Amino acid sequence: MHMARKAESFVWTLEDLDRLPDDGNRYELVRGELFVTPAPSPPHELIAVVLSDILGDYARHHQIGRVFRPRAVVRAKGSEVEPDVMVRAWTGRAWERWDEAPLPLLVVEIASGVTRRRDEGPKREFYTDLGIPEYWIVDPEARTIRVVRPGTDVVTTDIVTWHPAGATEPLTLDVAAVFREALGD
Repeated sequence: MHMARKAESFVWTLEDLDRLPDDGNRYELVRGELFVTPAPSPPHELIAVVLSDILGDYARHHQIGRVFRPRAVVRAKGSEVEPDVMVRAWTGRAWERWDEAPLPLLVVEIASGVTRRRDEGPKREFYTDLGIPEYWIVDPEARTIRVVRPGTDVVTTDIVTWHPAGATEPLTLDVAAVFREALGD
């Protein structure tokens, strides 16, 4: 008699991930654990668009990199995640595979009821272990941004300051203004 394995004991691999269907869900793999996320809500996407515009203008102006959105991944150490927004240094040439791309300078995840646990737990640990210098967890319900840097973890409703290596001046982000622009009053 064949016994099915318990789902919790199954360790997913990148090869397993690559075999999953393109069915509209987002599949991510963090240290053997598979996460499945349905398509994002309109408010989620509006926040991502506003942040992408702000970060893209800043990154281009300071010539530090480019903004990447979903379908762009971080693939390293047997894991693959698809951040909502990330800024990567631009080397002047395209990469053939995601595992050849430089690590992001900034990763942004927009938390929802479905993603909150993984954004604050496994994905946060993964980004920290990779050495990603800054990670933001955007909370649309509380209208806050949690800024995670090595040795620092701050939640704010006011101002976020991001000063990546190579930029001559920091980006100052008005958190309330971001939410107003994306979601209204």
